[in-house]
Amino acid sequence: MTRPIVLFDWDGTLVDNWPVIHEALGIARESFGLEPWTFVETMQHVSRSGRESFPKMFGADWRRANDTFYAAFEARHLEALTLLPGAESCLDRLEAAGFPVAVVSNKNGAYLRREADRLGWTGRFEALVGAGDACRDKPDAAPVRTALGGRAGQWLVGDSDTDIRAARNAGLRSAIVPYAGGPALELSADARCDSLAAIPDLVAFSHRIN
Repeated sequence: MTRPIVLFDWDGTLVDNWPVIHEALGIARESFGLEPWTFVETMQHVSRSGRESFPKMFGADWRRANDTFYAAFEARHLEALTLLPGAESCLDRLEAAGFPVAVVSNKNGAYLRREADRLGWTGRFEALVGAGDACRDKPDAAPVRTALGGRAGQWLVGDSDTDIRAARNAGLRSAIVPYAGGPALELSADARCDSLAAIPDLVAFSHRIN
């Protein structure tokens, strides 16, 4: 039986680069004379892509803020990139069970692929779809469909309301693994797991009963 692709969010789900994102956004805000946000406020406001969130944050001159943000982010994002607990073993177990995996993220697609390459993970994924790679970004269904490439999918694993909405919009189930210290969710996912270690069993069980 052909196994469906399991989709993963990137930041806060498989890897941790939130401290660098938070620092870079603080630099961008200060360049506009704005107070930096707290860590949780950063996570709340930038779970959507830059092309959706920055115009709301910075107004008509948002591209200048975008350039400032990415200059600060690019300087540190690879060296500071870390795996979240259980990420590698989760992917290993899914691969061993025959489930292909792909990433659908609101991180700029070029930076997403650089990070996957840095980890030596590029070949693990059927697709690495980031912000700007589809006509719209999460929570729209477009990047999810791009990641699936016309193949079957069942689960989108993430850490935010944006991931839950994206899964719903694409007709998939959502599984949430909370990011430690992240904001509370407003929506209910189809599954909530304490760690990535639970994901392979969840995926395998739901595949058997469908």
